[in-house]
Amino acid sequence: MVTTLEEEGYGAGRIADRLRAGNTGGLLLLAAMLLGLIFANSPLEGLYFGARDTHLGIPGVEALNHTIGEWASDGLLAIFFFMTGLELKSEFVDGELRDVKKAIVPITAAFGGVLVPALIYAGINLAWGDAETLSGWAVPTATDIAFAVSVLAVVGSALPTAARTFLLTLAVVDDLIAIVIIAFVYSEGVQFGFLAASIVPLALFWFLTHRYPRFFAFSPWAPWVILLPIGVITWLLVYSAGVHATIAGVLLGFMVPVLHRTDPQHGEAPIGLAPRLAHRYQPISNGVAIPVFAFFASGVAVGGVDGIVSAFTDPVALGVIFGLVLGKTAGIFSSTWLLTTLTPATKDEDLKWPDVLGLAMLGGIGFTVALLVAELSFGLGSAHDDHAKVGVLTGSFLAAIIGGVLLALRNAHYKKLRAQGVAVDTFDGQEPDAEQARAAQERDRYHEGERD
Repeated sequence: MVTTLEEEGYGAGRIADRLRAGNTGGLLLLAAMLLGLIFANSPLEGLYFGARDTHLGIPGVEALNHTIGEWASDGLLAIFFFMTGLELKSEFVDGELRDVKKAIVPITAAFGGVLVPALIYAGINLAWGDAETLSGWAVPTATDIAFAVSVLAVVGSALPTAARTFLLTLAVVDDLIAIVIIAFVYSEGVQFGFLAASIVPLALFWFLTHRYPRFFAFSPWAPWVILLPIGVITWLLVYSAGVHATIAGVLLGFMVPVLHRTDPQHGEAPIGLAPRLAHRYQPISNGVAIPVFAFFASGVAVGGVDGIVSAFTDPVALGVIFGLVLGKTAGIFSSTWLLTTLTPATKDEDLKWPDVLGLAMLGGIGFTVALLVAELSFGLGSAHDDHAKVGVLTGSFLAAIIGGVLLALRNAHYKKLRAQGVAVDTFDGQEPDAEQARAAQERDRYHEGERD
């Protein structure tokens, strides 16, 4: 019986498989941001900003007339949020978030990781900023799933499985909170007529994906010819309603079924349409949508020494940096500790407190959503937007480095334990059998060989 998409040969392809890997997505994101920053501060800055600010579309039609930079954040990023919607629904239906008792600790940690950075940012900007700078309170609240998981994959091959589960659950809930914030805080003058009209294509999208899941799963053209136009119409209506258009991607993702409604056919992986679409379109999200957005979003003209001084003396940048590095760490760690201390809730027994500290630090990697929120808060290309993005880049790099070092030290510790035959991973309170232990050792050797 085929049990996975890979065994089934679904969406197979060497380049596509590389783009599906979390490491590759994170590296492309980082490369695109560095390239954008270099272009914006080089002799090519005129070409870079000219391209970013070039209008494409139909003049006079607001929903279809944007700069290339705006198309990247409003249009391409909707693909990323569609993937986020698929992931969120999968977690709620058939993942860690299905069991609230099991997921309550990382869920609470996610809320703490949003609240404390927002409070730190607000405190700094209440003291030294003004009403305009205060509007960026949500910038340091987001965690970038792709990059955080990439760092964990590089430095944490020997960490308990519970570490990745904790980080993924935390980041997924963090994304859900960010989506709610974008929808309710950064959507102005909502046109309820357009919003009501968007229900029609959404309902049609739901009906088709639920009624003909196998057709859309295995047809090479149907998702493009049928589902994509419906998605574009939904996007246009949501944008015209005054709600940030990336929310349309999330809503469409929620419409897709996660599990089979009937028994899988002989030889078919027991996986529904949502994971299949995620598998198919992950390369587009990781290889095109996110890097292009990051390239244009991270282009900040620093302006030499004076510009650097100006950025790092702006309460906007300071609030973002301290929010990401200190706020995320304190919020995630303290909320986890308080919940497990004051209530019957318990974290996974394989996950030790130093591990939680390292994972909390990785939660400060903002990047994608944080850059988007900076644009929504201050406007693309404004001084505060540039300074907020300097804060996002600086804070995220610091969080990645510090968190990576902490987890690398923990990884070395767990490698020693594994070498001594100590069970690092337990399963429902039971030590793994000999076969599981051998598999873990083989996995360690494989990761070591990859780095060599």
